Amino acid sequence: MIRVLLVDDEELVRAGLRAILDAERDIVVLGEASDGSEVPGLVRRLEPDVVLMDVRMPAVDGIAATRHLLSRGAGAPRVLVLTTFGNDGYVYDALQAGATGFLLKRARPAEIVQAVRTVAEGESLLFPAAVRDLVATRGRGRGDALRGAGLTEREGEVLRLVARGLSNAEIARELVVGVETVKTHVGNVLAKVGARDRTQAVVAAYESGFIDPRRPV
Repeated sequence: MIRVLLVDDEELVRAGLRAILDAERDIVVLGEASDGSEVPGLVRRLEPDVVLMDVRMPAVDGIAATRHLLSRGAGAPRVLVLTTFGNDGYVYDALQAGATGFLLKRARPAEIVQAVRTVAEGESLLFPAAVRDLVATRGRGRGDALRGAGLTEREGEVLRLVARGLSNAEIARELVVGVETVKTHVGNVLAKVGARDRTQAVVAAYESGFIDPRRPV
């Protein structure tokens, strides 16, 4: 079972999400919180796999709550940010803080369910155009931060394909290599870039100028 914690200051939103997720055989909602301040205690007690986290809340917002959760290192749950608008600057900050991806509150039920399953499986929920636009409009350039990462030519190629939103299997077909080879390359990229997951690696690639966010990948 995929164990989920819902965090949103609107009770109606939480109720809707609970109804959608609890209807699935492989997903269970363990609990709810109306503010980020409640998250650390609930995560310690319930040990969810995925936290659906609203970015805007009255006391402790989703960004601070995400940063605190992921400071735990290994064993921290995956964080999927909930937002009303995809170009919200809060979303960009949440991705920088380590959120695995973001989901619009108006998403269809099937999309919400698939998003939870995707991040629970260890994949990042990437919307390539949305992430690119966020970094282009909100990102603060950090120079060529990836130059010292020592990426090989093939690893750079893999990172660009990840930025397009391709899965490991799709990258394998594109490069005509095995999926396990792709997994190795992706793992090397994350380690060299110092990224927790694919989303952070893509954000770093855009911010550093390794990939120009003003141009389609």
